Amino acid sequence: MKVIVLSKLCHKTGSRSFSIASLAGALFIMLAAVAGGSLWLGYELGRGEGDIAAEPDQSDAVLESLLKEQQALLDDTRQTTQEHLDALAIQLGEMQSSIMRLDALGERLTEVAELDTEEFDFSAPPARGGIETPEGIESVELSELLAEMSQLSKALDDREQKFDLLANLMASSKVQDDMVPRGRPVAKGWISSRYGTRKDPFTGKKAFHHGVDIAGKKNSEVTAVASGLVIWAGKKSDFGYLVEIKHADGYTTKYAHNSKIFVKAGDLVKRGDVVALMGSSGRSTGPHLHFEVARNGKTINPIKVLKKK
Repeated sequence: MKVIVLSKLCHKTGSRSFSIASLAGALFIMLAAVAGGSLWLGYELGRGEGDIAAEPDQSDAVLESLLKEQQALLDDTRQTTQEHLDALAIQLGEMQSSIMRLDALGERLTEVAELDTEEFDFSAPPARGGIETPEGIESVELSELLAEMSQLSKALDDREQKFDLLANLMASSKVQDDMVPRGRPVAKGWISSRYGTRKDPFTGKKAFHHGVDIAGKKNSEVTAVASGLVIWAGKKSDFGYLVEIKHADGYTTKYAHNSKIFVKAGDLVKRGDVVALMGSSGRSTGPHLHFEVARNGKTINPIKVLKKK
């Protein structure tokens, strides 16, 4: 087989002879190359399409992973928040208990100090007020609220201790005050004989009277003018039925000529307790109370005690 080849460069015409076998081989090589290139291109295109097809699956996996992380973070936040709420609930309960205790102490102090219960009413919240100022209103941050609650809790503990101390001091002062003689031992009656030198009602001679006589209705209640310890309760010579009480600061009081006695030696009595009934026992001309006050073993004029309130 002859093939004519034309060359523009050389302006020549030539011919070459090729056998059928060589031509078929060259053609086969060309077809193989084209086929291989086609296969390679198809492979590459297929792989690209596979990558594209695989992308949605990878996106779903990434999204699912992110959702799991967010859910775990949300669970942790919820758990932490619940723990904080539990701690706040405990602290709030402690503060409420402290406030209830302070209210009880306040009521006790009001009673001990004899204050106006309407003015110091611990069952009602304190009155407050003010004009409305919408400018600059801001909500309280949680951290700020927690800090204020912590400070309030510390302040409540401090006030509670101080209230306890004040209550004890006032109670001690009140007890001490109650142990000093003051006031009248009978609600009604009049002074029939004073303290000092007088004429004896039986002899008419001058004699020193160590107390005052308060005349009144028989069986009238006789009350202690101070808290103390009963050191005598019974019949004693001219005093008839006598009650003698020892008080603080060296004071003693005597209640004589009673018709009946309600205490015995060794009893502790409070100011205002009924210790006897007025009578005319012993050396007496009629129902009356002989009231005597002494300090450190020496009698004093009971008028000073009677005038105290």
